[in-house]
Amino acid sequence: MAESLLETPLASLHRELGGKMVPFAGYAMPVQYPAGILAEHLATRAGATLFDVSHMGQAELVGEGAAAALERLTPADVQILKPGRQKYGLLTNEAGGIVDDFMVANLGGDRLFLVVNASRKHVDLPAIEAVLPAGVRLNRLDGRALLAFQGPQAVALLAPLAPAVAALGFMGVAETEIAGIPVLVSRSGYTGEDGVEISVPAEQAEALARTLLALPGVAPAGLGARDSLRLEAGLCLYGNDIDETTSPVEASLVWTIGKRRRMAWDFPGAERVRQELDNGPARLRVGLLPEGRQPARAHTAIAAGGETVGEITSGTFGPSLGGPCAMGYVARPHAADGTALSLMVRGRELPARVAPTPFIPHRYAR
Repeated sequence: MAESLLETPLASLHRELGGKMVPFAGYAMPVQYPAGILAEHLATRAGATLFDVSHMGQAELVGEGAAAALERLTPADVQILKPGRQKYGLLTNEAGGIVDDFMVANLGGDRLFLVVNASRKHVDLPAIEAVLPAGVRLNRLDGRALLAFQGPQAVALLAPLAPAVAALGFMGVAETEIAGIPVLVSRSGYTGEDGVEISVPAEQAEALARTLLALPGVAPAGLGARDSLRLEAGLCLYGNDIDETTSPVEASLVWTIGKRRRMAWDFPGAERVRQELDNGPARLRVGLLPEGRQPARAHTAIAAGGETVGEITSGTFGPSLGGPCAMGYVARPHAADGTALSLMVRGRELPARVAPTPFIPHRYAR
């Protein structure tokens, strides 16, 4: 393990639990535990598992006009967000590409809580600081950990320790305590299952993690299961499925653009987004279901009639699906659900078809 890798506050706990540590976004992170990725994935779908996502960037925007300031960098309607609510959004550049995807929560009192990707926080946070007016400041929350407690049993298991959490709806946010530890909890996650993400002071993260792992049936889960879960749920991974060359229209993420913002067209990249909405993009992100059991990985060529028409950006075997699944970009004429395509896997053509996502239905609390 390279000495330059950063560690999260739970690093020693991961090793104690037998976590297999790998480099990820500059951090040493557990890709799996002894039970294995398949077991961790299925445990998340059936019960509850605990993920360490402390490598993500956490920050607060504080001051009158914080929401309007953030809108200088995103097409999301941040000002419409009510206290105690959170939403998913995109940061865009002037070329209409996606700089990052992020979560923003309104904590009330001119306070916004932000979570950005680990691989992009060195880009996102300086960019946000650069557009802030007088009276609005960005507080980097480097002294906090972030835990994702995911699965259909997660909230029920938490309820005796934190009754306020059970009262939250999907994308609800609350500052509360879990077993006496002060936390910021959002009813959200990136697995397609119900659950919560918990921001906690770094020095109390291990105590909280041990408390959650001691609950009946709870198991630790690593990056491997997180990836297969999010892909079955049809959720994008930054750097794979979206990047600075990808527009929100191509990525099928138009729903993140607020109605008010589509009337004003006052966000970075608005010209490209408007043109693609009016005329259609050259390519679209689609779900793909290969035939058989052989998964097609990222960068696999997608062909139609012997001609390359796209490329896979994420692909795996879906444990809950019982077969391979993938996402990628194809030329728009080939993007309709049910379209027959070929994937060039290990020198041979693998039949596949375009399929709607999510591959496994979301089970968020509504």
